[in-house]
Amino acid sequence: MASSPPETAPPRSAQRSGWRRLLSWLPTVIVVPALIALVWQHSSLERFASLVENARPQWLLPALASQIATYVFAALAWRVVLHRVGQQRPFGTLFRLSIAKLYTDQAIPTGGISGTVLVMKALTRRGVPGPAAMAALLVGMVSYYAADIAAALACLALLWLHDNASFAIVALVAAFVAVEIAIPAAVLWAKRHANHHRVRRWIDRLPGVPAILDAVADAPSDLLRDPALIAAAFACQLSIILLDSLTLWLVCQAIGAPVAFWIAFCGFSIGAIVAMIAPSPLGLGTFEAGTTGMLMVLGMPLEAALSATVLLRGFTFWLPMLPGVWIARHELSRL
Repeated sequence: MASSPPETAPPRSAQRSGWRRLLSWLPTVIVVPALIALVWQHSSLERFASLVENARPQWLLPALASQIATYVFAALAWRVVLHRVGQQRPFGTLFRLSIAKLYTDQAIPTGGISGTVLVMKALTRRGVPGPAAMAALLVGMVSYYAADIAAALACLALLWLHDNASFAIVALVAAFVAVEIAIPAAVLWAKRHANHHRVRRWIDRLPGVPAILDAVADAPSDLLRDPALIAAAFACQLSIILLDSLTLWLVCQAIGAPVAFWIAFCGFSIGAIVAMIAPSPLGLGTFEAGTTGMLMVLGMPLEAALSATVLLRGFTFWLPMLPGVWIARHELSRL
């Protein structure tokens, strides 16, 4: 009996074609949860509108400006890396992509990876060479997680100094730091072992991953050993966290429940940590619970803590939703 010919893997072009078909559905993956959230959170939107109407306007405009500044620093984080590799792009383009990134990071909770990959693909489409775009992704990823870890540890230190660092909080921050270290460590390990036959055989089974892994392997590693570049990107990422905390502090002033800035910083940080550890579509519920609960632990009444969190969520998510959805869908549909 003649032996049958050995099975061959589908050609790489076919894999790429299948991956692109799958990628074409991502705009729907982003838009549909957003529409569902609008329906489910209709009462929250009404409450947000009511709070805005009754809040002190002199505090709301600075809160809005603080949120716009987060997109500026997100764009600057990419700009410094692209400048380093000689691939400058218009700041307006990077600003629009930063809106899509920050929205996508919330719509698809993957610890910042979803938005980062979106920006990388968008940069490649705009003529940035693959290795340079991937280098920007790696620097952005390392600085993003480093800023998250620094903020989490600073939050824990502040809570410890004010006798509010319970065992549950310490365990939550420890779990968060472990996850934040594990994700970039896994990516960097894959970069180093991309051509190992056992790793490659396992990776090749995952749709779309081989192409990304190849790009990671080809990315220049010298950028990750540039202290000045990492420090600049880290400063941009940390500024985003501080500006989000400032927004929470400002909305607390707006509703007549002023708090110290460190309380707003801890409230936002714990909310972000809870949303990362227990991801939900669009981060709905988990972030609100974490932030409201932390503000209450630090002395705010329930009504004030909930109102401040709803206002913060409105500025960080609901207001930029329409441009975020449109830009993300536009970018993904053209990949």
